[in-house]
Amino acid sequence: MSALPKLVIFDVDGTLVDSQGHIYEAMCAAFAGQGLALPERDAVRAIVGLSLPEAIARLAPELSAEAVARLVEGYKSSYTTMRAADAAASSPLFPGISAALETLLARDDLLVALATGKSRRGLDFLLEAHGLTGRFVSEQVADFHPSKPHPAMIHAALSDTGVEAANAVMIGDTSFDMEMGHAAGCLTLAVDWGYHPRAALEACAPHAYVTEVPAMIPALLELLELSA
Repeated sequence: MSALPKLVIFDVDGTLVDSQGHIYEAMCAAFAGQGLALPERDAVRAIVGLSLPEAIARLAPELSAEAVARLVEGYKSSYTTMRAADAAASSPLFPGISAALETLLARDDLLVALATGKSRRGLDFLLEAHGLTGRFVSEQVADFHPSKPHPAMIHAALSDTGVEAANAVMIGDTSFDMEMGHAAGCLTLAVDWGYHPRAALEACAPHAYVTEVPAMIPALLELLELSA
């Protein structure tokens, strides 16, 4: 066992939880509320993980900053309404993720953190809904950082835990996660059950790539040179 714990940093949407349904519905409601053409589902999937203003600006680059701000507020309102209506059902954990998290959280040679494009309020609601409040050593959210792929979230998690970048692995389903991990100088593990296609992930040259949840723990332990 390593003398000092190593750090696992998880993305949330598309990696731990499947939130695409409500994300797309809320985005459509926001665009419809402003009398705009609805975005394509694939286009919305492609921006999951970015901070909300950046995500909307990419979906509608022709809009002014004021129009983007109105869409942001419309999205937040719609998503909050849907989330309140069905709680955890709006963002269910992917099959096998709950058990995987419990396995990792039980290890004394690992620390587990989150780095997400969600707001603090959104993450708090999600963690409470899934009984995960207080389980992570560091929780980095969009409210306090530049959007991914800027490495600020990972830098903050490393600072919170005292772990060196070389002893940390970023796990995510998007190119933004992989680019953020590379920018921070840490290891990267791509998962393909999320929202970016394999080609986009492989173009970012992750240190490892897995296609199913059971393969995730062996892959990250190998990256961090830890025993099973």
